[in-house]
Amino acid sequence: MKNGLKKWRLLPLFTALAFILSGCGEPFLSALQPAGEVAQMQYDLMLLSTIIMVVVIIVVMIIYVISIVKFRRAKVGENTIPKQVEGSHKLEIIWTVVPIILVLILAVPTVAATFILADQTEMEAVDEEGNRTALVVDVRANLYWWEFNYPDLGIVTAQDLVVPTDQNVYFNVIASDVKHSFWIPAVGGKIDTNVENMNTFYLHFDGEKAQEADNLFYGKCAELCGPSHALMDFKVQTLSPEDFDNWVTAMQEAEAEPEPQNDLAARGEEVFGEQGCIGCHAVSPAQGAGISQGPNLATLGERSRVAGILDYKGDEEQHEAYIKEWIRDADRLKPGNTMGGYNEDDLSDEDLDALTEYLMGLKVYSE
Repeated sequence: MKNGLKKWRLLPLFTALAFILSGCGEPFLSALQPAGEVAQMQYDLMLLSTIIMVVVIIVVMIIYVISIVKFRRAKVGENTIPKQVEGSHKLEIIWTVVPIILVLILAVPTVAATFILADQTEMEAVDEEGNRTALVVDVRANLYWWEFNYPDLGIVTAQDLVVPTDQNVYFNVIASDVKHSFWIPAVGGKIDTNVENMNTFYLHFDGEKAQEADNLFYGKCAELCGPSHALMDFKVQTLSPEDFDNWVTAMQEAEAEPEPQNDLAARGEEVFGEQGCIGCHAVSPAQGAGISQGPNLATLGERSRVAGILDYKGDEEQHEAYIKEWIRDADRLKPGNTMGGYNEDDLSDEDLDALTEYLMGLKVYSE
């Protein structure tokens, strides 16, 4: 019994630690460190609602403590009945009016923010030549990867979203298979990607906040979608408007069929075709929007992660090892993915070396 009581004494300590640690986070992944106009607006609403809830809890607790202290039996006597306030008009008015006021304090800014965030008129604005002035990205969620199509720029990427800072970026989001949810915690709240209808919203990436996060944010799927839901991540790279224009130019001028850099890579290109990889994966930034069964590989050699989860941290040898590990054992790394793995009967070690060399050479743009 005593041992049980000692264990329960640790509960307040763990509760306090959980409360403190809940405020921890990194600027590239924390919703509590907003990095844009949308995120800041949502954070302010969250803060307002939290303050209202805490004030209500404090007031209720004060009334509760006063009641049990002031009217305890030892103080008022065994047979004393405190004054009954049932039917008090004053109290009825107080506990009716006060909640209404609190609801209005929360509802007015919430409704105002909802209308502001739902305003998509800028998305349809065009210049004198009829070209859309806003940046629009079509997002397609797949099991378990993301495709980003820039329809007005003729660019398609996978797993890596590249956006300019200090301007609104509009997103059309949809899913290919099951319901997912698009979420960049530091920049804005999540929005569902449905199979049958497209949702539209915008985000704003603050330039100063982006620099604090080393111009790198991470996004996630926020809707349980299968065994690899937790592994359905993507990277968001922010660039200044000038650097973004340079990136667009480089992507638009990329070769439709990149030239292998050496004999081993040339053999890898042949393996890529022999294994039928080209049937699922595009290797040009201008191909594959909405139709590819697998991610566009045009910038695979520039990505910081393999399959969105294996971070090789700039180590080229580790990069090569991760590509091989993914090809050999994709089912284990991301259960439920549509690619599957290739054993030695499907793909010899020599051909795997060649294929990896070819894939690591798929590069378009580097700062």
